[in-house]
Amino acid sequence: MQHYTNINDLDSLQKTVAEAIDLKNNELQFKTLGEGKTICLLFFNNSLRTRLSTQKAAQNLGLNTIVMNFGSEGWQLEFEDGAIMDGDKSEHIKEAAKVIAQYCDIVAIRAFASLTDKEKDKAEIVINSFKKYAGIPVVNMESATGHPLQALADAITMEENKVAHRPKVVLSWAPHPKALPQAVANSFVEMMQLQDADFVITHPEGYELDTDITKNSTIEYNQDKAFENADFVYVKNWSSFKDYGKVVNKDKNWTVTADKMNLTNNAKFMHCLPVRRNVIVADEVIDSENSVVIEQANNRTYSAQIVLKKILESLN
Repeated sequence: MQHYTNINDLDSLQKTVAEAIDLKNNELQFKTLGEGKTICLLFFNNSLRTRLSTQKAAQNLGLNTIVMNFGSEGWQLEFEDGAIMDGDKSEHIKEAAKVIAQYCDIVAIRAFASLTDKEKDKAEIVINSFKKYAGIPVVNMESATGHPLQALADAITMEENKVAHRPKVVLSWAPHPKALPQAVANSFVEMMQLQDADFVITHPEGYELDTDITKNSTIEYNQDKAFENADFVYVKNWSSFKDYGKVVNKDKNWTVTADKMNLTNNAKFMHCLPVRRNVIVADEVIDSENSVVIEQANNRTYSAQIVLKKILESLN
């Protein structure tokens, strides 16, 4: 595997999930695979799980790890071709990417959506510029439109908690005081399209995701109806895609409560974290025995580790 910027970069989701679970059972079985190689983790945005889990995954494979927070430690980068750099941008991506590539063998990048320019965000300028100019493998640690490491961790978690029948999986919008990107939801949708499941997306009108991503996925505007007989309920907020980056609805009736979870088939509650308690989800739900959010966070290590293992194998 040359790069991992989308869940569809995997040859097989199901095979990769099985390999990740095997790796989880003996996380140091490939501890010499990355010997003599270095990964650089570049953060243009804040992180907790992504930073720690990816660094741990790299170390489990014997990789040297360099971490840089571009927002506070690096020069502001210019990404436009032909730009006259007489403003606040001190370095062009053409030089920065090539310089970084001299210091490492893999670069992993976290760069959120601006939520102000839909077309620029969809173009994934940061990730694609590094792919273009660095000349080394690029891993997406959450970009403007996707979070494929999270989606792979979600798939691992669902496999570990699988039911005996074809599952019903619901992705539900929930309220949030701030405008959030669509990245996690997008990648979860793309991951579910690779699964054999009854998959439903539920949200208020006005929060439709990019149809290039949702394609023929079922949309249900009645949350209670969507939750009926669900085996997994994945909850996430996202801002409007049509009215780009805007919060067009803060309906508290979409908060996930025990009453709503009672409509399900004893469903597992999933969320990528961090989560706003009693806004996104009631305490009684996230603290229940059916909540698997901590398992999801733990599986972030193994989603990153299996991806890095595949990239290292392609380099060796």
